[in-house]
Amino acid sequence: MISVALIEDNRMVREGMAALLNQTKDFKVVATASGGDPALLRDANPEVILLDVGLWDDDSLSVAEMVKREHPESKVIIMDLLPVHEDIVDFVNAGVSGFILKDATFEELVGTIRSVANGARVLPPAMTSSLFSQIAKEAVVKSRAMAIDSVRMTMREREVVGLIGEGLSNKEIASRLNIATHTVKSHVRNVMEKLTLHTRLQIAAFSHRGADA
Repeated sequence: MISVALIEDNRMVREGMAALLNQTKDFKVVATASGGDPALLRDANPEVILLDVGLWDDDSLSVAEMVKREHPESKVIIMDLLPVHEDIVDFVNAGVSGFILKDATFEELVGTIRSVANGARVLPPAMTSSLFSQIAKEAVVKSRAMAIDSVRMTMREREVVGLIGEGLSNKEIASRLNIATHTVKSHVRNVMEKLTLHTRLQIAAFSHRGADA
C-alpha cells in the first residue's frame, strides 16, 4: 500500500484526485491540504507527496524544501502544466523525485507515483533523456562541490553510482552486476548517506561530474 499526501489549493481538484486514488487498490490518501502544513505531514508520514506548483498561499519550492528537510523519507512529485527548465533544476536541488503534467491521464499519474515510490526519478514524457542529463549536470554544479576520491565508498557502491549515471534502473543494475534488486537498493541508500544526496538524479549528476573532472 502506497500512502499519499496531496497538497493542492483547488478544493475540487484536491478532493477529486483523493477520491480516485483511494479507489485504486494499492493507494491510500493519508492527508490532503491546501498548503504546506508541517504538523499535518508529520502525523500522516506519507510515502509520496503530490505537490501543486501553483499554490496561492505558499511558495511550492519552499514547501518542497521544507518537506525534504523534515520528512527526508517522503518522496515528492511536483504537479504542473509544464515546468520551465530553471524551475526543474531548483526542484531537483530541493530533492524532488518526479514531475507530472496536470494534463496527464490518471493512469500516467498512478504510474508516476508507483515509479517514484519504487525509487525512480520521473520527468514528464515530453522531456527527453538528453534534457534530463543536462538538468542533472546543472543541479550538481549548483550544489556543494564534492570529490569522489574523498568519499569512502566500496567498489560495489562506485559501480552502482556509475550505472545510475548511465541511467540504469535498480532492476537493470541488478542484472548487470548479477546481484539482487534489494541489494542494489541498499547500495543506493548507502551512497545517498555517504554523499549527503537525496535523489537518484543527484547521484547521476554526481557521477557525470566525476566523469567530466
